Parts: sequence; C-alpha cells; structure tokens
Amino acid sequence: MLAARSLTGALRSSAKGLYTVTLIPGDGIGPEISDSVKRIYQAAEVPIAWEEVSVAPILKDGKTAIPDDAIKSIRTNTVALKGPLATPIGKGHVSLNLTLRRTFNLYANVRPCVSVKGYKTPYDDVDTVLIRENTEGEYSGIEHEIVDGVVQSIKLITWDASERVARYAFNYARDHSRNRVTAVHKANIMKLSDGMFLTACRHVAKEFPDVKYDEDNLDRVCLNITTNPKPYSDRVMVMPNLYGDILSDMCAGLIGGLGLTPSGNIGKDASIFEAVHGSAPDIAGKGLANPTALLLSSMMMLRHMNLYEHAAKIEKAALGTIAEGKTITGDLGGKASTTQFTDAIISKLTSA
Repeated sequence: MLAARSLTGALRSSAKGLYTVTLIPGDGIGPEISDSVKRIYQAAEVPIAWEEVSVAPILKDGKTAIPDDAIKSIRTNTVALKGPLATPIGKGHVSLNLTLRRTFNLYANVRPCVSVKGYKTPYDDVDTVLIRENTEGEYSGIEHEIVDGVVQSIKLITWDASERVARYAFNYARDHSRNRVTAVHKANIMKLSDGMFLTACRHVAKEFPDVKYDEDNLDRVCLNITTNPKPYSDRVMVMPNLYGDILSDMCAGLIGGLGLTPSGNIGKDASIFEAVHGSAPDIAGKGLANPTALLLSSMMMLRHMNLYEHAAKIEKAALGTIAEGKTITGDLGGKASTTQFTDAIISKLTSA
C-alpha cells in the first residue's frame, strides 16, 4: 500500500462539502496526465474540488519566485498535486521544484518503491521506502565562482533539519508497520556533515525502541540493493538530500521506472505530491503519456487526507489495469493512448 503520514494542517472544504486541493498541471505532458487524474477522480466520486494554478516563474527582488496566487492557494488548501516541471540545465531560472520545497519548507521527500504485481521486471519483491531530507545538503543552492575556472558549492547540514527528517522517518516506520530504519550516509568521507546527520539519527532512534535502527554506506546500499533488493523490504531508509535524489531514482528502476513511482513532499503546514518523471516535451500533446506516477502520487495524497477508501479503490483499478496488460501505454509495453489507458481504469472503477 502506498501511503504517507497523515497531515497536520487543516483541510479546506468548499461550500459543497468537497476538499479543495491545489492542482499544478506542470509542463510538457503535465496537463494531459493531470486531466487523466481528474477524470478518474470524477468517476470514483472522490470528494475533491480542484483549484488549478500555474507556477510559471516570476522574478521577485532579483530571485526566481512562485506567483503569489499559487502560494496563496497552497497555503490555504495545505495540499497540492503537481505535474512535472521543466528545469533549464546549467542556465536559466532556479529549479521550481527546489523553489516550492523552500517556499513551503517541505522537509521530507517520501518515495515508496514497491513492485507492481503483474508488471514484469527483473525483481518482483521490491518493497522499500526512501525518505530524503529535502531542504539542504548539496541542494542548498549555495554556490559561487571564487575565481575564473574555480567554482565552490557548499553542502549545508544542520542538526535541526537532520533531527526533523529522522523523526519523520521513525514515525513513518512505526505508523506503516515497517520494522527498521536505515540511515544511509558517506560519513567515512564527510565526517563532520554526514557525521552530524548520523548523530541526529542515533539521537532520535533512542525514542523509538520498537523500531530497529542501523546505518549503511551509500556505496554499499547501491551495490547490494541492485544485486538483491529483498533484504531492504519492510524498512525505511533515511538520508541527506543528494543521496536520496540518486538512490530513489535508482530504486525506481528496480520496479519499472519513474513512470510507476509515486512521491510526496511533506511539510508542517503544507504538502505537495508529485510525479517525479520529466515533462517529456517530445511526446507532449501526442496522447502517449503514462499518468500512473501522478495517479499513484495522488493516492499518497488521498491517504494523507485520510481518504483511504477512495485511494484503495482507485489504486486497485489502476494496478489491476497494468497487471492485465491489455490496455497500457507504450512505456509499459502496450499500445494504448493516454485516453484509452485512462478509460480502462475508469471501466474497472465503474464495474467494481
């Protein structure tokens, strides 16, 4: 079951008794897969009213910023679903994903990697959850050119952020009946920064005697999990930002790729759930996009909102359609269009 820890902020209800959720369709294929999710939600009678906003970047005081109406929507609704956003490589505006995380202090990125029954990959027993510190590390955005030809990038690790994400990981493990938390690190090389991260994890571990705790080197985890993912089942792995970015995408490869991988960014006052694959501009508008990642991310969102029955119903229909293999998109080995795949999921929903 794909889940996220229950939210702490208050949900906003509309006059019709629906929960209002901010929808950021995103770039490229984003609007197409967002439309699929909306159609499926309508068929499943999910009590949600979508408030659609754009996060096209603006300049505020010389810095990349999110438009004020989008910020207001997310802060008011406390929950958002986001399609993929395009980020220029090596130039242009700062990553909007990073900007969103900083704006709303989304401190924990949650990435379940669970094998999809019926979808053939080299492994059929992957079941792990990666939790990544989401606000600092190498992604703090502190880099500058010292002199011509020399660039310095700062890795920022703080006790407060490390302790906070560690506590979230232990709470997640306890709430979802996962018996172990593993801290993934490179403290053998970065003794002060990763050393502090580990010390914070050990400190929090003492508060959770019912959850086992251990530590492992990033290199060894990468080697071992691709050789045999079974020992990593039923556990939560927690790590600093950069390691989590790389390791979570690698684990996505074990279950079939980013097109099958959900993701949630959790904060104290707001949470944003997202498809982590790219915007795929080369296939945008062609009806070829696979909406599964965004749909599964929205299942995390529904469980976060305590709408468990709706989440279970949609998830069963979506995963059942994939397992059946008759009407699936090209990236999953089929020939169906985005609309046909969506229709197949809706058919399972309405016939259940």
